[in-house]
Amino acid sequence: MSELVLYEKKESIALLTVNRPKALNAINRDVLLALEEAMAELRQDADIKAVILTGAGEKAFVAGADIAFMQGLSPADGEAFSRLGHRVLDAIENLNKIVIAAVNGFALGGGLELALACDIRVGAEKAQMGIPEVALGLIPGFGGTQRLPRLVGPGMAKEMLATGKRIKAQEALSCGLLNHVVPQEQLMQFCMDMAGQIAANSATAIAYGKCSMNAGMEMDLARALAFEAGQFGLTLSTPDAAEGVSAFLEKRPPKFQ
Repeated sequence: MSELVLYEKKESIALLTVNRPKALNAINRDVLLALEEAMAELRQDADIKAVILTGAGEKAFVAGADIAFMQGLSPADGEAFSRLGHRVLDAIENLNKIVIAAVNGFALGGGLELALACDIRVGAEKAQMGIPEVALGLIPGFGGTQRLPRLVGPGMAKEMLATGKRIKAQEALSCGLLNHVVPQEQLMQFCMDMAGQIAANSATAIAYGKCSMNAGMEMDLARALAFEAGQFGLTLSTPDAAEGVSAFLEKRPPKFQ
């Protein structure tokens, strides 16, 4: 595993840390490839039930894409960089486990886009979020123009795009960018506690449920409900479903695989 993304296992929880603190964890091609490698490993690791993604240091989750890396890119190179970002963030969004973003500071530009690809976002009180690319004559290129309006609505997303303003943690909470805001010193423990709650449930059911939600968001309601019904039927054939139902009827805690 690359030193650019640290990978630590704590029982059934994986902690991923983007590790470029001197550059405020800015994303370049190598960081994206390291994240992609981590996602591939996590997808195959049945022992891991939940993932926490954060940034090294005390200032930034990820402060954005690496501007120095992007300087001088041709349009073709820029498109290729954007498509790489899409591929990696899609892998995070569609991972068969829940990914919690522990937003410990700045989540700007590509950093906000990285957080948007996660399933749950928890911010420290000092966290700031935004897409300031227009101040550089650019637009978000890692899915921000698509995931942000789906989360906060087109009006708020276009305001953030056009003004480039940074949103503080409480405003991010109120508009749905963050699920929770906690004191800085409690951030990681809060995320670990949540990950522990997730890990206690059926990883199989969570994977099917996440897949159903993600796919259904891109369908009309009738097709989405049909997809859900199929996924529900599949879960009934799993060992976790057999164990969960038996445990409920026998009035004991389930022991999921």
